[in-house]
Amino acid sequence: MEEEDTRDYSEPCVQCSVVNWGLTDEGRFYCKTCHNVIERTKEVLTSDVVPNTKIQSISRGFRKRKKIDKGWEWYVCEGFQYILKKQAEALQTLGVCPQMKDEILCNFWRCYLQKSKQAYCTTPVSYTSKALSISDVSTDVDSEPERISIHGLSSFSESDGDLQTENSFGYVSSIGKASARETASVCSGSVDGGSYLLKRKKGNLRMSMPMTLSFCYIALLWLREPVTLSDLLRFVIDGHIPYLNAFQYFPEEMKLYGVDLKIFRVESWPVYEDVHNKMFELATFLDLPRFPAITDSCFLHPNILCIKYLMEANLPDELHNWTCRVVKKINVGETDFLTLDPMNKSARKVKYDVLAAAIIIVVLKLLFLLDDQYEWLHANFAGKRNQKNKEGCLWFDFKKWYKIIKKSVDVEQKKLDEERARCLWKCEKPLFYSAKEKSVVFKKRQMVVNLQRQFGALSGSMQVAEKQSPSSFQLNWAEENTDVNCFHGHILEGVLQEKGNSLTAMNTKYWLCTVKLCNEKICGQLTHYKESDFPQSYQFVLNLFSFLLRVPASLIHEEVCLIEHKLFKTKLHRK
Repeated sequence: MEEEDTRDYSEPCVQCSVVNWGLTDEGRFYCKTCHNVIERTKEVLTSDVVPNTKIQSISRGFRKRKKIDKGWEWYVCEGFQYILKKQAEALQTLGVCPQMKDEILCNFWRCYLQKSKQAYCTTPVSYTSKALSISDVSTDVDSEPERISIHGLSSFSESDGDLQTENSFGYVSSIGKASARETASVCSGSVDGGSYLLKRKKGNLRMSMPMTLSFCYIALLWLREPVTLSDLLRFVIDGHIPYLNAFQYFPEEMKLYGVDLKIFRVESWPVYEDVHNKMFELATFLDLPRFPAITDSCFLHPNILCIKYLMEANLPDELHNWTCRVVKKINVGETDFLTLDPMNKSARKVKYDVLAAAIIIVVLKLLFLLDDQYEWLHANFAGKRNQKNKEGCLWFDFKKWYKIIKKSVDVEQKKLDEERARCLWKCEKPLFYSAKEKSVVFKKRQMVVNLQRQFGALSGSMQVAEKQSPSSFQLNWAEENTDVNCFHGHILEGVLQEKGNSLTAMNTKYWLCTVKLCNEKICGQLTHYKESDFPQSYQFVLNLFSFLLRVPASLIHEEVCLIEHKLFKTKLHRK
């Protein structure tokens, strides 16, 4: 029937130059090759009305589902809202306060929609409207009927995740229906996917997949939840928080293809610095006030984070006294330094987890020097002493600690590499764009699954174990028979001496990672890290915390240099 209606129209498609026309359920002609929809409509002869009258269907509304396979008309920001909701629910499952999803994250998202004029304003911006160029998009909010308050809105849960209702998404649906029909792109499933990636005016923050994690982290930071950014990214990489192929959780009616895949599909894991920088850009864009104060009782305070990383790195508990002394000396434990204030442009962007790891490394350098000589000499002395005096507290043996940690990290690194190698970057849920393709796509997918199963049986590869609940600790030294390998209770005898009423390091030397910091505006970074320029002991400790935080070693090295310049500021100034 469709072929009979279209056979008399032999004009080639303006996009692909192919003559292969079909009819939509509204009677409009579209190219079956490139899905280009044109203005021509089906001509119907009927005796009930005037002959040869063109019958064109009336629009059935923004949210009406079409009969065949085109799904709903939806916007890119709606897709990101669905992903944010899923990520918030995953965090809530991991133990985060429910207030994070229903109050904080929801209101941050609505503030973003209002500031970017995508919703909650008098005239929402349609990025695909032909009458409005992308360069005209402004971040001014003069037309806003009312500024959204951080605590003044209802939650994501008010519609139970039903993205089909207009109320669940404010005024996003108020974008003109004519504009939506006029600009429904054949190169994407969403209405505005084709123009979403176009260059916009400076200052207008575009959503992306890494930005969803920035939204989650900024909400966690507002609530001062015991989750660092490195923890968040680790949960993402381990698959506990939706990120890779997150669009597969969309309702079936939200079709993705073409440009949509460039927006929602990720081909690499999120980068720490990228998510961290976008979080600060987001806080500034939303004009957020000063965040709740981070005091010495908060999890993100360096004194508390140092305890966590000392335990995970299997280091002596006595080192915590020294980390606290360093924190106090360089004033990085002050509330004003740690608390995020988006309005303070000169404030430093604090990386809480990286800061704590760098403080521990500086303390190890103060006590053990880490120059490939001093720490080994002390280790030999401590080893002999421990053999003679097995009763009482053992001295910390750097050499023995090095061997045990290296063995454990190598095992965990191998597991991590194997998991990453098994990672399927392609979506497990098959994507199809028409009812005709559905059966073919599912058959191909089933064939792939069967081949993978048969290959696994032939190769004798073990079945992947079920994913365990995540933990704040990657390395655990307090289980089973680990008394011999656990260094938490070891003492720092041999590296400390009494001087007056306090203990000082017997080692009086110290080497700086860099004498002079670079100009960040010129070099792009404060320091340059090249492994061959530094002792192997320092490299090992740096790589250990790089593994624990899953960040580049250069990032921790830069923080170490900053701490050293604060700690030895007076001596450097004299030189």
